[in-house]
Amino acid sequence: MTEAGTRLEKDVREESRFDTPWRTVVWNDPVNLMSYVSYVFRTYFGFDEAKATRLMLHVHNDGKAIVAEGARELMERHVQAMHEYGLWATVDKAPL
Repeated sequence: MTEAGTRLEKDVREESRFDTPWRTVVWNDPVNLMSYVSYVFRTYFGFDEAKATRLMLHVHNDGKAIVAEGARELMERHVQAMHEYGLWATVDKAPL
């Protein structure tokens, strides 16, 4: 492959990273009750009880759970909302 072809391939790979979804990650904390975390997931995200409970258990047992994926701006709004509910959350880029 030529040098120009290698550069083009690298540029395409880098550009495709911008299309990669971002994630909202909720982290375990020593403050909030598991029932409250489940309540937040049901109230804010509209998850049914089974999904909210499953995600809450991931947070509790694994230390974190990915609760949403999508555009960065939306994930940042989700993180802000989780902070307003008193939960620890971050935005993370989904792996390629």
